Amino acid sequence: MDLQLIRFNDKGLVPVVAQDVETKEVLMLAYANEEAVTKTIETGFAHYWSRSRKKLWKKGESSGNVQEVVEVRIDCDGDALLYLVRQRGVACHTGNYSCFYRRLK
Repeated sequence: MDLQLIRFNDKGLVPVVAQDVETKEVLMLAYANEEAVTKTIETGFAHYWSRSRKKLWKKGESSGNVQEVVEVRIDCDGDALLYLVRQRGVACHTGNYSCFYRRLK
């Protein structure tokens, strides 16, 4: 992927949606900076930028719930990415498979 196609926001971040490559279930939304996207492409495992901790992190680095990235897609405007992943374990820090497990009434 040509990183020049990505339109990072004024904080140097781009939103990334992680989706299960088999089931198509949306697993989570996170943010990545250029380094995170580069590491994702180089290693084949999802890397993100933690806005709260202000550091790069590999998904599952402490829990073991890694995301093997099968494909990286970019949207038509270049301001959002989609990681199609093979999720090992759960994606959500709450213990749910997806972060999108709740419905608004």
